[in-house]
Amino acid sequence: MMNSGRQPIEESDESAPVEMLAQLFEAHGWPCEFIGEGEISGEIPGSWTTYQVRCIWRAEDRVLQLLCLPEIRVPPAKRKAAYELLALVNEQLWIGHFDIWSSGGVLLYRHGLMLGADGMLSLSMAQLAVESAVAECDRFYPAFQFVLWGDKKPSEALAAALVDAAGEA
Repeated sequence: MMNSGRQPIEESDESAPVEMLAQLFEAHGWPCEFIGEGEISGEIPGSWTTYQVRCIWRAEDRVLQLLCLPEIRVPPAKRKAAYELLALVNEQLWIGHFDIWSSGGVLLYRHGLMLGADGMLSLSMAQLAVESAVAECDRFYPAFQFVLWGDKKPSEALAAALVDAAGEA
């Protein structure tokens, strides 16, 4: 994998998590910025929208938290249905989960990666984590839209979204 004229990023290379994520974003041409020493934020295009991806490194725990935000705010009047849909969606996931931040009603996908004692992240793991987060947001984005804007019941919205996703190729 090349990163726009710089040295190639080798598959066996490992770096501190935020540095590796910066290399990944740069290699793909995704805009990103460092928020602090242990945090990076960028934008990644998905099938339905552009997602804000934030990664926060907690060195003391050797955990990288990845947040993917699909720019969906859940209004108070729709929170009950949205939480019901969250429960149904989260049953479908093997890793990570969707949540709604209590302040602002922002929908997000969250996943924590526990790294080894050296706290290093490989390019393949960084790529897999980011692509998986975007894929899960893409997979369930229609369900949230159906509930929030189409007034579908959560179970109907999920069924419709999964049928639509299965039909895409």
